[in-house]
Amino acid sequence: MTSTKPEPQLGQTPHYWSDACKHLMKKDRVMKRLIPQFGDACLQTRGDAFTTLARSIVGQQISVKAAQNVWDRFAVLPKKMVAANVLKLKVDDMRAAGLSARKIEYLVDLALHFDSGAINVKSWQAMDDEAIVAELIGIRGIGRWTAEMFLIFHLMRPNVLPLDDVGLINGISRSYFSGDSVSRSDAREVAAAWAPYCSVATWYIWRSLDPIPVEY
Repeated sequence: MTSTKPEPQLGQTPHYWSDACKHLMKKDRVMKRLIPQFGDACLQTRGDAFTTLARSIVGQQISVKAAQNVWDRFAVLPKKMVAANVLKLKVDDMRAAGLSARKIEYLVDLALHFDSGAINVKSWQAMDDEAIVAELIGIRGIGRWTAEMFLIFHLMRPNVLPLDDVGLINGISRSYFSGDSVSRSDAREVAAAWAPYCSVATWYIWRSLDPIPVEY
């Protein structure tokens, strides 16, 4: 269990980032080459749990660029991106923004959970990673990948390894295995050197594939 902390604020960066970069550059040859390429850039939270989870749902099964395009169209529909406003949106407008029928169902269910108070955001700060994953996957459309994106991008947990993430696996293949296919066990083996900062290493792997910062 972790100690209770206030909810992350918009634009907040992880306090551990500098230490993590030093650790990763010392322990891993790829990270030693990769990290300096991106200067002072680092993970920044959006500071809003609902928005972070909604962006993760929108981003499922599509590229980072496609996800950004759909999100940009969806985000202008409600006056403010809060659960109550999303529940008022018309399905046709959401479809026109590029959302599939299933993703619309997921976003509505997410909004219902937030609007009804069925989930308590503040309680997450005192829970460990796996406990949060277990609670989040109880919401329709949120599987382990989405829960892990939330741990990284909202709660800024330092040691998350999202093995279901295609970008992570592709990046490990390219940077560590000369493009050969990579199994989950291969990825775990590479990531053993990253602990306790797997989230940070994962972020740099994503950057190696797309220099535009990944955001959820």
